[in-house]
Amino acid sequence: MHYTMNIAGCERNLPLCPVNENLYIGAFVIFGDVELTEACARELLKLAPEHDVLITAESKGIPLVYAMARQNNEARHLIARKAPKLYMKNIFSTTVNSITTAKEQTLCIDGDDAAFMKGKRVVIVDDVISTGESLAAVEKLVEQAGGNIVAKMAILAEGDAQQRDDIIYLEKLPLFNPDGTVKE
Repeated sequence: MHYTMNIAGCERNLPLCPVNENLYIGAFVIFGDVELTEACARELLKLAPEHDVLITAESKGIPLVYAMARQNNEARHLIARKAPKLYMKNIFSTTVNSITTAKEQTLCIDGDDAAFMKGKRVVIVDDVISTGESLAAVEKLVEQAGGNIVAKMAILAEGDAQQRDDIIYLEKLPLFNPDGTVKE
């Protein structure tokens, strides 16, 4: 089963994947899809407020935030990593439970990245906002670092996220019943 969407002028068939016995989601993966990633970055930048820093959570947001930074001539973007790396010092971290991950995860940023965003206008970017758990974790990291969040953006808003007035997104992604019909 698939769900066909037009996203930033690109038609894509999203495979439907079970979250549990009563809920399926449309799997939206931009990894390797250069055309879609570039188009979504371009459209999100049209909606983005003035900012100094772009940040995303590892991992599916990485190609998107890179494309946005490149298209906007920004020399640097930040990534909240899923685990501390050897090069990271003075780490800021928090935990998150995402709809697409079966267990609790940690998100962390390096102290140098935190210092870079302190006092700056920050845009948080993600591929899909669904439960908002990943977004909330990145928000917490930005706030701990002293960044000023000016926007929270995603390509798609899924389920209840579509009703939020604090996020900017390109398209709505419905949730699905096991038979592939859209949940009401």
